[in-house]
Amino acid sequence: MTIDIRGKFIIDDIRLKEINDFLTDPKNQLINDLLTVIEKYGGPEEINRKALDAGKIENLMNRLRKKNSSYVRDLEWLIEQRDKGAFIKVDEYRNKILGNKAKNMNFNEDYAVTLEISACQYFDAFMTQTRHALEKKELMPGRFIRVRCMKEQEEDDDLLAMTAAMQILGASWCETLDTKGTDGSNIHLGGPDTITGYFGGVGQPNNYPIKWVDEFLYYYTNYGVKQVLNINPGTIFLGYLLHKIGINIEFKISVYMGNDNPYAVFWTLMAARLFSRKDGSTSLIGFNFSNSVNNWTIELSDEIRRSLGLEKFVRFEHHILETWKSIVIQPYNRRDELLEIAPKIKNISAKHEGGEPEIDSKREHPSDILDYFRPKNDIVDKGEMQFIIQNYLDKHEAINNTARALTEKGLSFIAAPNLHHRGN
Repeated sequence: MTIDIRGKFIIDDIRLKEINDFLTDPKNQLINDLLTVIEKYGGPEEINRKALDAGKIENLMNRLRKKNSSYVRDLEWLIEQRDKGAFIKVDEYRNKILGNKAKNMNFNEDYAVTLEISACQYFDAFMTQTRHALEKKELMPGRFIRVRCMKEQEEDDDLLAMTAAMQILGASWCETLDTKGTDGSNIHLGGPDTITGYFGGVGQPNNYPIKWVDEFLYYYTNYGVKQVLNINPGTIFLGYLLHKIGINIEFKISVYMGNDNPYAVFWTLMAARLFSRKDGSTSLIGFNFSNSVNNWTIELSDEIRRSLGLEKFVRFEHHILETWKSIVIQPYNRRDELLEIAPKIKNISAKHEGGEPEIDSKREHPSDILDYFRPKNDIVDKGEMQFIIQNYLDKHEAINNTARALTEKGLSFIAAPNLHHRGN
């Protein structure tokens, strides 16, 4: 090309003014509807105050005690084990894997990979995992993704218990709101028999983005749930706006969003940057790629992220394994690609949604993404909770296999900070 036409890409100031004028127009119904919900919860400062109070571990524990919850004993045990340093520390873990070689290896913590597990549906499964990790001197994840029905886990106190547990571990975690598209939001879509209808979007049509904000603020102010899954351009946009006006919430973009190329990534990150605060922070805390991305896309996406000043704010979350059923062609295992890219990319997580394919596939009940959307009563009534817990433990094993592989390559990881990194 003999003539450089890049200058034609520049966004004119007048176009930015048009957007700002639209957002600040007192007659703008879209913004007015959002502000109405925000006012319902008392405005940004009051919302943050309520959330901070609701999320304090002593308040969560007191609520469980008032209900005489059996989870109190589990959480107190977990606090005790944490405080006495009972879980394996990172240096000890490295010695366990590498022996004397560990002393002479330089682990670059700037490129530590977050060990991520999904989905942690039930507190009982979590406690089984915790006791197993303590006994076997294994690592607990540094990040947990949850996809269980919010109302259901609110009723049986799993929400209180898991919120407390994540703080005990010092782990980050993400909940999935019920206004996620499988709740009848699209009246023309049902179950798997209408699955192709979802190709046009998971389903948060019409007024559902405002319902999503309402639900988000309910759990934020009543439980201190700060981070949720996000699947729709409309709710992503509203998540940006909530944070922009001072509400300290976060979200991660789901794999279902389908960001599968660098241009899509730029579009998403561009909006995050445009609506970031003066300190550069954004409510977009995590970003799941589509399962189809390769390392070329991830590396180019990292260039975009750095160019926009978002490297420390937005974590790239990459599926290393997936459930055996209902989401991808199997076998699916991206661990070798992770080992190749981990030394080059900061702030990335290795997400484990399934067990090792050769193990998972042979289970009586292999892991299935559709299990996430089943009511707990259905699982219990059919006597299948043991299978769900086994599937979850298989993911735990896969997490530790990834930690081992990273360690053998001289690469670092982030496990549950308060269990494994404290006093390391």
